[in-house]
This record gives sequence, structure tokens and C-alpha cells, in this order.
Amino acid sequence: MDASRKKELKIFANSVRKNILKSTHAAKSGHPGGSLSAAEYFTFLYNGELRVDPKNPKCPDRDRFMLSKGHTAPGLYAALAQAGFFPEEDLLTLRHIGSHLQGHPNMNSTPGVDMTTGSLGQGISAAAGMAKGAKYLGKDINVYTLLGDGEVEEGQVWEAVMFAAHYKLDNLCITVDVNGLQIDGATKDVMNTDPLDVKFKGFGCDVISIDGNCFDDLEKAFARFHENKGTGIPTVILMKTVKGKDVSYMENQAGWHGKAPNDDELAKGLAELDALEEQLKKEA
Repeated sequence: MDASRKKELKIFANSVRKNILKSTHAAKSGHPGGSLSAAEYFTFLYNGELRVDPKNPKCPDRDRFMLSKGHTAPGLYAALAQAGFFPEEDLLTLRHIGSHLQGHPNMNSTPGVDMTTGSLGQGISAAAGMAKGAKYLGKDINVYTLLGDGEVEEGQVWEAVMFAAHYKLDNLCITVDVNGLQIDGATKDVMNTDPLDVKFKGFGCDVISIDGNCFDDLEKAFARFHENKGTGIPTVILMKTVKGKDVSYMENQAGWHGKAPNDDELAKGLAELDALEEQLKKEA
């Protein structure tokens, strides 16, 4: 990836992080930690990976994205707003009565949301069904889904993966945000699912392990997904990330899984992200 493209993506991701803080602060609730860890992923999706049109979000031939870890909606909403699906000022209505931006994505009210999610395990199941439907109809539609590493403790996830392999859904790209933390603490302590790579391979998937906060790694991983088209093999990206990325007091802290910043914490977080943006703009 050339330097100018990478710089553009980094600045976009930084803005996603700012809007995650602003929206959860405005709501006085929400899930910033896992939204921040996936900012690069959301950024890459909505800057060319997904074949979608903000002006025609219901185009029947569009690619689909299912946020299986639906509680990280603040990250998805921030990326959708910056990509032009709805005004950025709407982000400050997160979780407010009457807002189209509720705590979990709602396909009936939010432009760009392809499936209502939140109950863990159901997003990947819907994604597998949509990928199968596209195959049945002979449509060139790619389906993407993002799971949390706590979410893969759900048995429904593995039923969906088994389904995807059985029906040779090479148009399905499954990504797991492996930030190591869930609401009750470290995933290895709550319910150790390691080794994830061995498990997904055992179910018949091609597995790629990457640094999920690195755009070069994301580019290579999605390139591998496209190379797998025609093989009948679903792709799984295991994305090692930092929960609460780039906000110092949130990084690697399970307590920020589902808690909003107060006024002082918002100011501190935005100051750090503003400083990072200034640094990014100075890079060649």
C-alpha cells in the first residue's frame, strides 16, 4: 500500500475513533472498547473493500456486511457516517429515544445496515445465509461479517462455520476481532477458545492471522479472500487488535468494554486523538 493511501486511511480511522468517543459520551452508555479496536477494519471496509453506494444503500447487488458483535455499533455508525450514509451529527443521537442509531444495529432504520444484530452468534449465521442465497441466485455478491473473540464462545458460531464450509461459501469473509478481552475480563480466563486458527481450519476454512490495526495486513488478508473465490473455501481473518486502541486510559482495559467516557475522559481522549491526527498529517 502506498504511503498516501495509508495516510488517508489512518486519518479516517482516527476520525472514527473520535466519533466513537463523542457518540458514547453523548449517549452516556455504549461499547467504546471493542469499537476502537476495530476502527481500522471498519475504515478499510468503507474505503473501497465493500462494493456499496451511500446514495443507494439498498442496491440489490451490493456486497453485504453483518456486524455480528453488534454491541460495537458505535464504530460501525462512525464509519457509515464518514462514508456518507447519513450526516455525522446524527452520531450524537446514539441510543436516544427516536434516533435511528440505537445501541445495536437495526436494518429497518439505519442506512447501510444490512442485518439487525446484537444477540451474539446470529450475525455470522445471517451472513452465511446471505452468502448461500447469493450463490443460489448466481450473484457476484461478497458477504463480510465481524465477530468478537468473546462471541466465538457461542455454539451457534460454529454451526454457521460448519454450514459455510459444507456449502462451499467462498464468497463469505469471516473476521474475528481478537482483542483478548470481553465484558467479564480476559477471554482466556472466561472461556478459553484457543487455538482459534486450528479450530477454524478444522471446520474447513482458510485462516489468516494478522495485526488488525495494520492496514498493510488488512490489505493482504482481503486480497487472500478474493484469491479464494472459486475454491469453495470460506475465508477467516483472525485479527489481533488492541481493545480501546489509541485512547491511553482505555487500552487493554476490560472495564471499557461497555462504559461511556465522562466529560473529563472525553476531553482527554479527544486531545490524544487530535495530537495523533496532527502527527499523521505531518507524515510524508
